Amino acid sequence: MSRIDFLKQTKRRLLAAAGIGGAILSTVAATHSAHAFPQLNLPVMSAAILSSGGAGPTPAWIAFCKQMPAECALDASEPAVITLNSETWKLLAEVNERVNATIVPVTDQDHWGVADRWDYPDDGVGDCEDIQILKRRVLIEAGLPRRALRMTVVIDELGAGHAVLMVRTDRGDYILDNKRSVVLPWQETGYRYVKREGSENAAWVWLGNQAAPIVTATK
Repeated sequence: MSRIDFLKQTKRRLLAAAGIGGAILSTVAATHSAHAFPQLNLPVMSAAILSSGGAGPTPAWIAFCKQMPAECALDASEPAVITLNSETWKLLAEVNERVNATIVPVTDQDHWGVADRWDYPDDGVGDCEDIQILKRRVLIEAGLPRRALRMTVVIDELGAGHAVLMVRTDRGDYILDNKRSVVLPWQETGYRYVKREGSENAAWVWLGNQAAPIVTATK
């Protein structure tokens, strides 16, 4: 049995009782009510990232949207930013940590035998974009607007392409990332920001390759 098959089999047994997203959401709800996570102070106010015109999505995103069009739909009646209060900040931190701990990171090449595929990690393994897509689904199920949760393409600290989830808030734009357990303002990730889903229509927007200072990858 290959390593990938072993990981899939193990995760299936662990998550067989419920869907991954539902299981994570249930766990987050339980920890919320039990106060298992410490109270988190709200981050200081920071500037939102600037966009500068339209950008084409990746071919893998286009294929994902053809397969699951509802996942890529934009409802203009939803808020484009969320009000970041203490409960929402705690929710973001918990979902980021829980999903990172639940999904085993593997490349698309090892997982699917292709260079790039965006999909839900329903078998318990996936790469960066799969993990962020799952986080977005859990957050939407918890009541946050899809329009404020934007899939984003960056260049990471190794110079490689990487996907993160950008949460647009009234205190700035924050990043959920499978490389670290904490949620950071976009300026503190050390990444170069290439493009993200737009907030006005289905098109993506160019972020101008804006750079953020380098920070450690784990904290």
